[in-house]
Amino acid sequence: MASSGSSRDQDERAGAEIVHGSEECYRHSIDLLEELGFPKGVLPLQDLEECGRVRETGFVWMKQRAPYEHFFVGSNSRVSYAAEVTAYVEKFKMKKMTGVKSKQMFLWVPITEMSIEGPESKKIYFKTPMGIGKSFPLTAFMTEEEKQKFLEKANGQ
Repeated sequence: MASSGSSRDQDERAGAEIVHGSEECYRHSIDLLEELGFPKGVLPLQDLEECGRVRETGFVWMKQRAPYEHFFVGSNSRVSYAAEVTAYVEKFKMKKMTGVKSKQMFLWVPITEMSIEGPESKKIYFKTPMGIGKSFPLTAFMTEEEKQKFLEKANGQ
């Protein structure tokens, strides 16, 4: 039975574009987030070693050297990222996510989906396997540079 999991992984990853190394993976992950319409700070993974993407299916993965916890000040939430984070992606959505958990009260809750309603949306929505979700301002996950541009654009309208 153990081999069925690895063959499924191989099937999911067939035809993937794969990059290795911290700098290449970081650039790849930032490009992916921008292409999908997400703020650059929403996946602050550390010491990335491998990133892959299967364009035909939307399957992506990011492997980091070790699990990582991050505290987002803007949403007042602690998030844990496993050594490998996977998802199926499309514009403004990551679904069937694995490897991401958020601490709510005293429990770690898996995050299986994150989405934005569209290019003009000011909120990002996170969903658990139970279908329960929570939204936060997009700015809570933006880099300082993104936040500045976002606020300038908002004030200019």
